[in-house]
Amino acid sequence: MVNEVKTLAFWRAVLAELIGMTLFVFTGISAAIGNQNRGYPDQEVKVALAFGLATATLVQSLGHISGGHLNPAVTLGLLFSSQISALRAVLYVVAQMLGAIAASGIVFGIMPARTDSLGLNKVFTAAQGFAIEFLLTLQLVVCVIATTDNRRQDVSGSGPLAIGLSVGLGHLAGISYTGCGMNPARSFGPAVILHAYEDHWVYWAGPVTGGLVAAFLYNLLLNPKCEGLSERIRVFCYGTEDQGEKEPLFH
Repeated sequence: MVNEVKTLAFWRAVLAELIGMTLFVFTGISAAIGNQNRGYPDQEVKVALAFGLATATLVQSLGHISGGHLNPAVTLGLLFSSQISALRAVLYVVAQMLGAIAASGIVFGIMPARTDSLGLNKVFTAAQGFAIEFLLTLQLVVCVIATTDNRRQDVSGSGPLAIGLSVGLGHLAGISYTGCGMNPARSFGPAVILHAYEDHWVYWAGPVTGGLVAAFLYNLLLNPKCEGLSERIRVFCYGTEDQGEKEPLFH
């Protein structure tokens, strides 16, 4: 872990997650609250497109720097998949949270009145909301892990576009029920700025559990990896060899 922290590439990656999350939340929430006709079906399509296109654009732009996680559930899924170190995961999540708070502060700071961008449909219980968030995030993280699996030789087309479509699909399916979080940081930013924490645990427990289960399903059942425990521990502690150049930050 110490060697990884000493490289400029590592801190550039953390900064990329901070900037990427700021832009993602700003564009997505701006689309979600910028129209007063929020009950119309076309508004749901607009929001789904905004979040999906933002994801595809930012993953394409920042993926070579940080991997373009932009979501704590994705980061934890990749940690559980032995693709990143624990320290990288922690700092990515911190950066994502700070970016989401900053973006939410900007968006809600320029709005003329408070407008919520997330929340359970009143006819649904918190447990039902958890199930929806779990399943929506499960399909997203499976898509991310499968699309970026370097063992595959059959992947063609744009990986970022596939991931963006997965995010858009989740929003089309879930906006009417939970507002569609699928991303704890995206949910946390507005909650902090608006002091709106009712049922907030749903938007953490559902996506995080969905991300971890997705990693388990793909890497242990659908397309098992062959590395042993020692290799998993090495990646957990030190990361993978291809995560950035070795340009030192400290000597």
